[in-house]
Amino acid sequence: MLGKVALEEAFALPRLHEKTRWWASLFAVNPDKHAAEMQDITDIRIKYMDEYGVGYTILSYTAPGVQDIWDPKEAQTLAVEINDYVAGAIKSHPDRFGAFATLSMHNPEEAAAELKRCVSQYGFKGALVNDTQRAGPDGDDMVFYDGPEWDVFWSTVTELDVPFYLHPRNPTGTMHDKLWAKRKWLIGPPLSFAHGVSLHALGMVTNGVFDRHPKLQVVLGHLGEHIPFDMWRINHWFEDVKKPLGLSCKKTIREYFQQNLWITTSGHFSTTTLQFCMSEVGADRILFSIDYPFESFDDACIWYDGVQLNMVDKIKIGRDNAKKLFKLPDFKDSQS
Repeated sequence: MLGKVALEEAFALPRLHEKTRWWASLFAVNPDKHAAEMQDITDIRIKYMDEYGVGYTILSYTAPGVQDIWDPKEAQTLAVEINDYVAGAIKSHPDRFGAFATLSMHNPEEAAAELKRCVSQYGFKGALVNDTQRAGPDGDDMVFYDGPEWDVFWSTVTELDVPFYLHPRNPTGTMHDKLWAKRKWLIGPPLSFAHGVSLHALGMVTNGVFDRHPKLQVVLGHLGEHIPFDMWRINHWFEDVKKPLGLSCKKTIREYFQQNLWITTSGHFSTTTLQFCMSEVGADRILFSIDYPFESFDDACIWYDGVQLNMVDKIKIGRDNAKKLFKLPDFKDSQS
């Protein structure tokens, strides 16, 4: 399929090359290759895009990124630097690249202002945040965005009419020490990423974020961070047990997925799983993605191009849902 749109695609600042390579050495088979691809914005990436039929890519800063910085001033300074850098890097390729804003999430008003700047000044397509913000004097606190104090931020997101991508990050501090230190092989895609994001996303549901901001659109990667597979059980307990006991969210979990939540194929290239998610969530709420350079264009695109779907759903997931959600301009093969 030509003209696919990919939107969980990472980059890093060139000045942090050594840190990027060190980080890659913790999980990548070839840290040098990973670091080089992470630093590249257009050259290597466009070659892959052309080879594998990806017409447009929305870039985002690599995890854990700014969410790993617990000093608020340092986090804000880095977020602004990242946003200015990627805006300049993609300026000459408006028909191939967009970007998500990188945000420090220490302060809701500050995060809202930076998102507004990025959308109005650079035309960014929304924001991508790496789960909870690390905070506190020793970095051991976690800031969630599901309380009423974050309403000013969510109001700005909906006023700008852009989506918010809730992306995973590594567990840190007490959470890491108590849950993951002795289970290190479960950190990341095998379990911890979905564990963190599903908690945060369902917290947004149960704490009324979508009720207070009914137009808010939130994207979850990796085919929904396990939530679709528990949909019946979540719905049963919310509706039949928790609401009689006082849970006050106004809609069912299925309705929030129909109206507020999206999932992507990033890093999860299973036909069986995709078909299951289509039955639970629907083709209208699924978006193709790769998760490059953590995953490869080869694995993602050859898999998706070969998936046996009716062409209406295949084009929706591969391209048209993203075109509508992110209000994308014409791009290579966008009409093919």
